Amino acid sequence: METKTHYLFCDLKDDDHLIAEYKAYHQNVWPEILKSIKDSGIVNMEIYNKGNRLFMVMEVMNGFSFERKADMDANNPKVQEWEILMWSYQQKVPMAKEGEKWLLLDRIFKL
Repeated sequence: METKTHYLFCDLKDDDHLIAEYKAYHQNVWPEILKSIKDSGIVNMEIYNKGNRLFMVMEVMNGFSFERKADMDANNPKVQEWEILMWSYQQKVPMAKEGEKWLLLDRIFKL
């Protein structure tokens, strides 16, 4: 199985209490969310945190599409409930377009 890795970032609201709550939710992610992640072609996902910055590593199957994932999510009420809840902890980064939360990082160096 050939895969590809994507790296993304997002910011949380800069509030220690909210950041702690966000982390707690991610220690017990709803089963419907885990299923939707896997069903979209994501084979591994990790989220890292420092301060109010989040960093995500996504390993996806060849053929994965962010557009298809967005369509799947838009038609899944439980995912929409999760996204609304998570948005109460997240904030738009300055360079994000309307509706964007997680932004892809551009590789600028590889050894």
